[in-house]
Amino acid sequence: MPDRPETAAPPARRRDAQRSRDRLTAAAREVFTELGLEAPLDVIARRAGVGNATLYRHYPNRAALVEAVFHDTLADTMAVGDRARHHDDAWAGLTDYLDEVFAVLAADRGTNDLMTTALDGVESLRAVHAHNRRTIDDLLRRGREQGTVRADATTEDLLFALAALGRAVPALASAAGPRSWRRPLALLLAGLRPPSPASPLPRPALTPTQLADTLKGLGPHRAPPGEVQAVPSGPSPGASGRPGRAGTRRTDHGDGA
Repeated sequence: MPDRPETAAPPARRRDAQRSRDRLTAAAREVFTELGLEAPLDVIARRAGVGNATLYRHYPNRAALVEAVFHDTLADTMAVGDRARHHDDAWAGLTDYLDEVFAVLAADRGTNDLMTTALDGVESLRAVHAHNRRTIDDLLRRGREQGTVRADATTEDLLFALAALGRAVPALASAAGPRSWRRPLALLLAGLRPPSPASPLPRPALTPTQLADTLKGLGPHRAPPGEVQAVPSGPSPGASGRPGRAGTRRTDHGDGA
């Protein structure tokens, strides 16, 4: 008996599926921005008004959801890097690039996690990390040639320092304001300069209270107590292939922001 040809889903069902997918990506964008990439997937499904089964039907794992949510943001980051690399003044290109990147890291915990950690299976993230490395490498090389970057500064030096500072940015912004990262970034970049009189650092400096609040905020990103305790975290990666809260993997290789 010949196989029956498969029939396409009715238009109404396709529209319903697309609406569910759109609600999920919108909810995931909000939750990841607020809580970071370790936010439980159950919270995202609930905020989207769908069940866990619907979430997993559209996005079988955390990496697939992250790819859908952040693809455009990561592409924008690469575009910023491209503009920086075309700057005639390598130092100006480097500082402009990092100003734009750090403004995003301060405002969005999800993007901060992406740029300063590793998550397997997100192809656009792998691409943006590689692009970021090429951008930094190119600007440092040209800066050394132009005499604006010290001869012994390496790409790895800067990537490590940027990743470490980038992890602290959300807590710093919460404690001292959305642009408070400009001072430590300027101090970090001053270390790249050849020996010369120091340039004035952006003001104001942190107060002791702001510093203490920043350090307290450097722990794992957690949702508000009511939101996290209301539902269990998703299952850990295993036979089902569905990730739980531990969907991200920290890395010290310096390929982040």
